[in-house]
Formats: sequence, C-alpha cells, structure tokens
Amino acid sequence: MVETAAGPMPAYTETLPRIPESVAHARRLVDLALSVWGLSGVQDIAEIVVSELLTNAVQHARRDSVRVTVTRLGDEEVRVAVVDLSRTRPKLRAADADEEGGRGLAIIDGLSRGRWGVDPKPWGKQVWADLAPDKESPGE
Repeated sequence: MVETAAGPMPAYTETLPRIPESVAHARRLVDLALSVWGLSGVQDIAEIVVSELLTNAVQHARRDSVRVTVTRLGDEEVRVAVVDLSRTRPKLRAADADEEGGRGLAIIDGLSRGRWGVDPKPWGKQVWADLAPDKESPGE
C-alpha cells in the first residue's frame, strides 16, 4: 500500500540497481501488478512508460539504485513512478530528427495524455505518469 491524499492505495514497488538491465525487471513488475489487478487495458502503455522513465534514470541520475512503483489509483487508472537520487528535473523537449535519444518525455506525455509530473524530494525526485485505457471508440 502507498499512502496518498486519498488514503492508502494498492501498490507494487521495488528498488532496482541503476543499470540498463533493470528496465526489463521494471516491465515485469508492471506486468505483475496489472495482471493481479486485471488492468490489461493499460498494460502496453505502462510497459513503455516505465521503460522510458527508468531509462532516463539510468542515463541521467546518480547513485546506484532507483525505486519503481506501480500504484492503483482507481478502477482503471494506475500511476507508474520512478524515484532516483538526482535533483535535476527532466525537461520535455523536441528532439531533432537526427538525434538517437531525447524523446522519452514526449512519449510519456503522449501516452499519459499530459498527466505526468515530477515531485522533488530532499534527496532526489520522483517522476510519474498516470495512465488509463483510451475510452474513445475506434470510429471516433
């Protein structure tokens, strides 16, 4: 359980080494949580979001570990978050066409429909995205 302003919410959380191989482990944690909660409607986007969040932390944070959390916010909504020990806030930017990276936050912004943010901590930050299934019908 994670304590929020709305009270305790079910959550899965794990501390992982800040290495590229942890991205696959974080995706499995997200898959497990969403499977247990029966939230397959957000599984694909949650996997992409946690991959982008953790990749950013691996590339830009400091220290040896990060914390990944998946919190159930409602019947169909989850929050995917990564905490690291860097106070540097990520910035949403437009990557040039010839750049290999720099699109992670733009991807997160699109998949979360702009519902993401950064919570500063005294020792670092938490970057999160709230995700829900797309309710639009295919014909709209």
